[in-house]
Amino acid sequence: MTKLKIKSGDTVRVIAGEQKGKEGKIVTIFRDKNRAIVEGVNMVSKHTKPSAQSPQGGIVKKEASLHISNLMLVVKGEATRVGYKFEGDKKVRFSKKSGEVI
Repeated sequence: MTKLKIKSGDTVRVIAGEQKGKEGKIVTIFRDKNRAIVEGVNMVSKHTKPSAQSPQGGIVKKEASLHISNLMLVVKGEATRVGYKFEGDKKVRFSKKSGEVI
């Protein structure tokens, strides 16, 4: 499995595809598929049957996953690449643009 440079809760910007330029917080990451669900980005219409939870059924808007290669971490309003370094004996992520620890 590849090492991911983004985590759940990070704010990211979409850098490629139909949703390019949109920003949001990562809700879930699917490590096995290298995909992530970003809050309010890549909304799709899902048709649902009536059930006990939703007796009405109908069309529900929800987020679909995006490939992680299309996402870039945002630190202080700027999209940046992510690097790793050791501070003492702790491995930390840092912004390649500003050099600050995330």
